[in-house]
Order: sequence, then C-alpha cells, then structure tokens
Amino acid sequence: MLDSSKNTTQTQLSTKNYILNNLPKADFERLLPDLEAVTLAHGEVLYRPEEPIKYVYFPNDAMCSVVATTAEGQCAEVGVIGREGMVGVDVLMGADSSLNETFIQLPDGGMRMKASAIREQFKAGGALQDSLLKFIRLLMLQISQTALCNRLHTVEERLSRWLLLCRDRSATDDLQLTQEFLSIMLGANRATVTVAAIALQGGGYIKYSRGLITILDREGLEHFACDCYRTVKEEYDRSQK
Repeated sequence: MLDSSKNTTQTQLSTKNYILNNLPKADFERLLPDLEAVTLAHGEVLYRPEEPIKYVYFPNDAMCSVVATTAEGQCAEVGVIGREGMVGVDVLMGADSSLNETFIQLPDGGMRMKASAIREQFKAGGALQDSLLKFIRLLMLQISQTALCNRLHTVEERLSRWLLLCRDRSATDDLQLTQEFLSIMLGANRATVTVAAIALQGGGYIKYSRGLITILDREGLEHFACDCYRTVKEEYDRSQK
C-alpha cells in the first residue's frame, strides 16, 4: 500500500517516509537544514490537547495514533499516521496546538522539523505543499470512515480493519499491542477486545498472546474486515499512481 522507494539523497538519510521520498531532489534538499532524525518510542506522546506543537514528524515504520477524549476521560482512536504522511498537520491550518492527543503506537524512527520551519516551506508552495494537501485529504477520509465504522460494524470487523491499518504501516507481521491500547483504539472495554481477538484467532487470521498479535493470514483478514478498510486503502493506492 505504501511506497518506500528512495532517491539517492533520501537513502543517505535512511528515510522511508512517502512524502519525503517522493519530493523532487531540489525540493528535498531545501528541507535538509531543518530535518532531524529521531527515534520514536512506543507510547511516546507527541502532542497533548491545547499544548503548543513544537515539531512535526515524518515517520518511517513508526505508527502514530490520534486519540479523541471526552470530558469524562473516555477515549477512542480517530486516525492513524505512518510512513504515508506527516504528524502535526494542524500547524498547516493556522493552529498552534492539537485538539487531540497523539502518541506512538508502533515504535521506529522518523524525521522531525520545527513547526515554524514547515509552515514556511508549506507557504512556498510546490511539490511539498501538493503532497501535504493530498495527504490531509486522505487523512480526512480515514477519519470519516473510522467514524462510520465505529457506528455500523462489529468489534471483530473493526479490529480486523485496525490491524490491517497497522500492518500497512509496519515492517513486520508481529504487532506489539497491549489490551489497554487495543481498547483505546476500538473504543471498547478490554473484555470485549479479548473476545474479538480470540474470534479472529479462531478463524486462523491472527495469533493472539499478551501484548503481541501476529498476522497469520493477511488475505483472509482483508476478506473478513468491513468495507471501510478497502475504501481507505484503494484511495491511498490511487493517490500514489
């Protein structure tokens, strides 16, 4: 789903990020003074609501979860971002802070840039602006489809969709996901998540153990998942042609 091809300059920086890798060489080199390689650790919080956004991030194989929270403390994931995009798009739309919490769900590395620097580069137009606008549109689609999915589909279907989203942004079929994180992602309690995971394991799609899910049958999981996954995936695939 996600293209990880690199040109010579990007290879030297060891980036797998789709947006950075697909910039023309001159555009990418213009960003170099402002880019910094970083490690993104599991559970690391990048943004909290109303706190200033200092940096934006271009993940490699890391995956970030964007989580909405009620006044009572209930929370659910509303979007995921990996190597296909940039984390912190709020700063491109005139905001200095995020409305939601964003943290690292799958660890790896990436590049970061100061919020002030990406604003200036975005205003300059060109290939970077085009790529970021395209990504924002795809992120909006993913968020809207997630809302629809949470309203209409079973926990088993939603878990399948979410595991496929994770796998598309990961370098491995082994996904380190705790019950706590899964319950947040799906907006369900731990017991419900456990029952759903056991059902998928019974179908031969995954292997489920404490803190680890291994995808055994990717094709079968896609067939089992609701259409929400395919809707988003097909649009991502079209955008990269």
